[in-house]
Amino acid sequence: MADTLQQTKKSVIRENIEAIIVAVLLALVIRTFIIQAFKIPSGSMLPTLQIGDHILVSKFIYGVKMPFTGATLIPISDPKPNDIVVFQYPKNPDQDYIKRVIAVAGDIVEIRDKKIFINGKPFEDRHGVFSDPMIHPASVDTRDNFGPVTVPAGKFFAMGDNRDNSSDGRFWGFVDLKAVRGKAWIIYWSWDVHQSFFSLDLYRSIRWGRLGDLVH
Repeated sequence: MADTLQQTKKSVIRENIEAIIVAVLLALVIRTFIIQAFKIPSGSMLPTLQIGDHILVSKFIYGVKMPFTGATLIPISDPKPNDIVVFQYPKNPDQDYIKRVIAVAGDIVEIRDKKIFINGKPFEDRHGVFSDPMIHPASVDTRDNFGPVTVPAGKFFAMGDNRDNSSDGRFWGFVDLKAVRGKAWIIYWSWDVHQSFFSLDLYRSIRWGRLGDLVH
């Protein structure tokens, strides 16, 4: 009888361990190949994405990639203009950035007095916002006057929607397709991070109207 009880306990323990291992492996597969959560720490994508937004990013939409190398195993599609993508920052691959795709390989990008031109034609800029009426000449920096430059093969050019307050392709260049984490999909949580965690207004800091919003 004692042996039976001991065997039963061992069986239960083994089943629990196996269940935990399966759950961990499943979570790793989902995070690596299908979907991953990110939070927005800065205002470079305002007003599209707010500081304190937590989003889910679809990793599968651009194909199945090999972990660590970024090589595409099963190609599906590449980022296209107006996609909002998460990628490894070209200057520091350990840091993730989120920006909007403006131009893809082969496109000629030029910015004249804050206006974007792609292949010599005005870009339909439905999402860019500007907070500074001042125009920076190219001799000062590349914020408002940039290019023309051609996007190399295997790369794309990206900018933040908060055009006057965004560190993006105008300052550090192009993004390699291998560096792409995925496409921003949905806001699953959002709150005003400036509210104290212990504040009585914590409940009101939750942006209820943003929960479940698709990112576009």
